[in-house]
Amino acid sequence: MGKRALERRLSAVAEFEEPRVELEQYPTPADLAAHLVHLADIHGDIGGKTVLDLGTGTGVLAIGAATRAPSRVVGLDRDSAALRQATENERRVDPAHSIDWVLGDGTDVPLCPDDPVTVLMNPPFGAQRGNEHADRAFLETTAAVAGVSYSIHNEGSMAFVESFTADEGGEVTHAFRAELPLSRQFEFQRRERTVLDAEVFRIEWR
Repeated sequence: MGKRALERRLSAVAEFEEPRVELEQYPTPADLAAHLVHLADIHGDIGGKTVLDLGTGTGVLAIGAATRAPSRVVGLDRDSAALRQATENERRVDPAHSIDWVLGDGTDVPLCPDDPVTVLMNPPFGAQRGNEHADRAFLETTAAVAGVSYSIHNEGSMAFVESFTADEGGEVTHAFRAELPLSRQFEFQRRERTVLDAEVFRIEWR
């Protein structure tokens, strides 16, 4: 399945029914999710690996990975309602491989797989008061469990991500810009549609 075909399949993934602002629950668009999964696949980071989607939300990255040939796919989120939506989305898309949906904290992962781990994630940016530096906490978890990761961050995160990665003995191998189109979900959002500039990183941790 090529990237465009994957994007079409992932377009069936429904968004959050009742998004929680404190968790910064914004959907990952199908085109960006398909691009991340395709990039990970051509780099050999999915086949035969345990793929972990931290803060899976609606499950789009986990579902995309499950259309490839992973050893295992795990979608982890602390919000049980999000996991119910992710489970329904898995049924909608019907990927080739099943997904283990796990209720848990993305910053404290109870996972000790035998296979190498690839993390795919769109972590909270830490833009909400009381949730500052949330993306750092997700990166700390990733550094502890993953060999490779792909993650989406707010625009202007390059210096922070490179510095954090270097401190952990890792290396940013790829970086590119992306756009996150967001429909109005919360009262504080004034526009019906906003496009956020984002940055995406592939990191080798070991």
